[in-house]
Amino acid sequence: MREGIVAAWCSLQLHTPVHGEGETLLSTPTSASVTCTDLSFTWPDGTPVLTGLSAGFPTGVTGLIGGNGSGKTTLLQLMAGRLSPTSGHLHTPAPAAYLPQTVTTRTGVRVDEALGIADKLQALTAIEAGQVTQELLDTVGQDWDVEQRAHALLAGLGLEGLELHRRVAELSGGQTVLLHLAALLLARPEVLLLDEPTNNLDRAARHRLRQALRGWRHGVLIVVSHDRELLEDVERIAELRDGEITFHGGGYSAYEQAVATQQAAAEQALRAAEADERRQQRELAETQVKLARRKRQGAKAAENMPKILAGARQRAAQESAGKLTGVQQERLQAAREKRRHAKQALRDDAQIRLELPATRVPASRDVARLREVVLPHTGLVLDLDVHGPQRIALLGGNGTGKTTLLRLLAGTAEPQAGEVRVPVPARLMPQRLDVLDPELSVAANLAQAAPALTDTQVRAQLARLLFTGARADQPAGTLSGGEALRASLAAVLLAEPAPQLLMLDEPTNNLDLDSSAHLAAALRAFRGALIVAGHDMAFLREVNPTRWLLLGETLTEITAEDAAQL
Repeated sequence: MREGIVAAWCSLQLHTPVHGEGETLLSTPTSASVTCTDLSFTWPDGTPVLTGLSAGFPTGVTGLIGGNGSGKTTLLQLMAGRLSPTSGHLHTPAPAAYLPQTVTTRTGVRVDEALGIADKLQALTAIEAGQVTQELLDTVGQDWDVEQRAHALLAGLGLEGLELHRRVAELSGGQTVLLHLAALLLARPEVLLLDEPTNNLDRAARHRLRQALRGWRHGVLIVVSHDRELLEDVERIAELRDGEITFHGGGYSAYEQAVATQQAAAEQALRAAEADERRQQRELAETQVKLARRKRQGAKAAENMPKILAGARQRAAQESAGKLTGVQQERLQAAREKRRHAKQALRDDAQIRLELPATRVPASRDVARLREVVLPHTGLVLDLDVHGPQRIALLGGNGTGKTTLLRLLAGTAEPQAGEVRVPVPARLMPQRLDVLDPELSVAANLAQAAPALTDTQVRAQLARLLFTGARADQPAGTLSGGEALRASLAAVLLAEPAPQLLMLDEPTNNLDLDSSAHLAAALRAFRGALIVAGHDMAFLREVNPTRWLLLGETLTEITAEDAAQL
């Protein structure tokens, strides 16, 4: 029976029609949609997040994207009822189930308690033992197959064989995320909200999550994500940008193509508008020259005319000149407005830029050497040599020891046995981004990491990472995930001495799609040795690895083609 349930659940297909590219949905409330009408939200300190937002999310799977700080998480929290709108209206057909970015669980509880089915299972056990009471029947309700459904959901999410009486504390971070998702799916919600669900998942778990989303057809599912593979499986992309939401039918590739087409048209329109403005400026100048010449000729001819006739001609000439000049000025103003609107249609996304220190490493230089190193917790014995400016992509499932290996190389952990030698300055940007002092400002954190920089130089570097003005003075503890990563990147790369071995652990977990691309560009400019551990294959390919390592039962060097098949 369990196998049949799993097969039926995993084979569900999406059938909801999608909307056209670039279409903005302003739906009226129905039982099958989540709608926002003139929705606004402002934090207690007066910082506005959303202002007058109107949009409708229909049945099916919608991928919600937008830059860091655009308000995606805030919007989900409003839909989930965790925040209340400052003004406007929000309609959901039923209470929303919500999976936040950071999942917090009471580690002492059992799996069945985390799934919310412990009472039902106890009632079923009592009924099977002959204790048939109305209270027990009410507890079970219609969920006579709840245990089978729970095991089917867990198996479908890669947690097959997980015992319901097991303690949550024994699970990995990725398993905990999947357990929470199973609990939400088990409740059969009409509205499901997922905020960056793949952040702590390995490749296999991400694949299972994508399979689950492909099978969604129960109601409204909105997923905030920067995972491009996950976003390929949605029915539509909703982009939150400049306080408005625009919907594009299809997955992320279709969205990229639509935006590229729109931007090409906008660039062409801007060039045409600029050419028209220059032509109108030229014609106005030519008209003014002609009128000045005509005025001089009229003044000379008026010397031999009666004053009354000369005055009449002068007034007529002035009136004609005024009309002609007015028409030309109106045309020029219209051309300027057209150019302004055309320029507004172009995206002008700020990009992170970083002047990297002198980190170049000769190709022959030893950067790291591990001999018969025993990894803590896993007991894996491994050897590794890193030379010169090699760029290594480190792959492996959750719990295989990738983070531990990076910490050994950074000198923040000790092996159980073996030799770890790193003869160059090394820096690790950890997954938890704990390199910043939360009490200090962004600028103070960077000044602490790089004391040789002047205040002007500190602020110049932060401006390149989009921390301008007062944003550089905000406490690090108040930063969003993407902002914290950018600030951590500055502190790690600009620290003294300059790192010649740079390591990053899951660096895209807190970045929007644009920032992820910008980070990859910054890392391509790094001339030292680079090790990036992660599950985001698209990002890993963008940093141009020269080696691919897979950490599992052994540490194995694989090809880029093999990595793409994982």
